[in-house]
Amino acid sequence: MLDIAIMLEGQNGLTWPRWQKISRLVEEAGFVGLYRSDHFTNANPPDKESLELWVSLTWLAANTTRIEFGPLVSPISFRHPALTARMAAAVDDLSGGRLTLGLGAGWQEREHNLFGFDLMKPVERFNRFEEGLQVVTRLLRSDVPVSFDGKYFQLREALLLPRPQRRNGPRILIGGIGSKRTLPLAARYADEWNCIFLTPQTFSTLNARLDDLLKIEGRDSKSVRRSMMTGCTFGKSDAALQQKLESRGKRFDQLRQNGVIVGTPNQVQEQLRELEQFGVQRVMLQWLDLDDLDGLEALAKSVL
Repeated sequence: MLDIAIMLEGQNGLTWPRWQKISRLVEEAGFVGLYRSDHFTNANPPDKESLELWVSLTWLAANTTRIEFGPLVSPISFRHPALTARMAAAVDDLSGGRLTLGLGAGWQEREHNLFGFDLMKPVERFNRFEEGLQVVTRLLRSDVPVSFDGKYFQLREALLLPRPQRRNGPRILIGGIGSKRTLPLAARYADEWNCIFLTPQTFSTLNARLDDLLKIEGRDSKSVRRSMMTGCTFGKSDAALQQKLESRGKRFDQLRQNGVIVGTPNQVQEQLRELEQFGVQRVMLQWLDLDDLDGLEALAKSVL
């Protein structure tokens, strides 16, 4: 059965009151999880409020009891992997083992320039990302001190204490759709692969590629969960849907071609069933209007 979760863009005006209201609604409504981006700013002005990711997840861990959660995704480019591993282990323990640690290489140039982080060119960026994955996974999974001598990161007999309560720490999620670097890294390090904005057909192609890569790594294909984060434009009725499409300057067919879930309850249900038939196990629906709690509750009643 397809798991349905909600995803928020943290840089899109997320504040404590909005985060707290949405978190409680997501838990009470029955969604399986709540995920959010990890950004300082939007890719283009204007800048909006952006609640700090790990602080917000700490609150979530302590103030919910059921939902799974995590970053989609936390970049190695502006978060040192040793600190990320420490924070993730602590937040996972606080939540009773509900965190999924989403990791990425980083991509948004503007926030890196504004805050003084080196994004690097793509080849170097992904080389650094792989080193970061090695640091995170070794620290989380090793009960003995870890040494690592990389180009970008170094460890000298480092031991993560206290040890994670969950064996090997939180699940590792790798997000992205690149077949040359991202998928091989997912096959090597991830417990979950998360793709974004794909049609069912394109997902199926990349999913088969991941199966092949997992076989090369000697891993069971069932050991890696397949999830997708995609946009969601939902209307309780045809009129409500049309109003939302017009307010965003989008067309139904245009959104569908880009892999977005769009429609009235019956249309959304049909699109979700199609994703499930093609092998998606969990979908994170991107909810852009952070104040539309009524719409989010109506969505829950339609798809859960």
